Amino acid sequence: MGQAPDDSRHRSRMMDIDLLSNIFYAMVRCGTPLLLVALGELICEKSGVINLGQEGMMLFGAVIGFIIALSTGNLWLGVLLAMLAGMLLSALFALVALVFNANQVATGLALTIFGVGLSSFVGAAWVGKPLSGFEPVAIPLLSDIPLIGRMLFAQDLLVYLSFALFALVAWALLKSRVGLIIQAVGENPDAASAMGLPVLRVRTLAVLFGGAMAGLAGAYLSLAYTPMWAENMSAGRGWIALALVVFASWRVWRLLLGAYLFGLASILQ
Repeated sequence: MGQAPDDSRHRSRMMDIDLLSNIFYAMVRCGTPLLLVALGELICEKSGVINLGQEGMMLFGAVIGFIIALSTGNLWLGVLLAMLAGMLLSALFALVALVFNANQVATGLALTIFGVGLSSFVGAAWVGKPLSGFEPVAIPLLSDIPLIGRMLFAQDLLVYLSFALFALVAWALLKSRVGLIIQAVGENPDAASAMGLPVLRVRTLAVLFGGAMAGLAGAYLSLAYTPMWAENMSAGRGWIALALVVFASWRVWRLLLGAYLFGLASILQ
């Protein structure tokens, strides 16, 4: 009889832990597309370029990735083509804004409008079709750690890829010569050019990387987060990612925290 209250408290404690574990798990899933887009935009802005076309590139990547994956049955081919689709639109931005020196803000806004419309047109016949997307892959033992196990070690492969890409970008910006070149080009392009650095090439590559990351974020939405295609399924995440870069003060670790905080806020609405 005396053990009943203890058993009840134990069950209540376990339920609380399970609830928090589920919240943290959903937080990472919801924050992943924001993290991917924001990492790409961070590299762009570090190089001195502002690309407001993230929303359009993400949606175009989402629809292309979905169509390819559903048509071929190969999810990774869909991811690859989604990244290439994002890069294609970002190449258009680079041509207009960097080569022809058009206003970056106006070009980015036009790219978003173009990408949203193009994705709706291309995906009109694919709306609502079912797809077996990426499933969670639990890492034995590690996924059983209380609270953080499911959040970090029971995600799908694209979430694990986002962890690796974050580590790569953080290392590149903070520890590598590539990061120094990107920041030199962004902070003082004239001085960088005088030092012999190819400013246009560096900025173009940064923009293409941003496009690839936006396309990857779109692929995550249509192939893992909600494996289907629907018009405007990004729901403004491209704009949120742009704000997130500013919110993080262009610091990569704050970007990670901010992405997951936005993810947490989204699931608690």
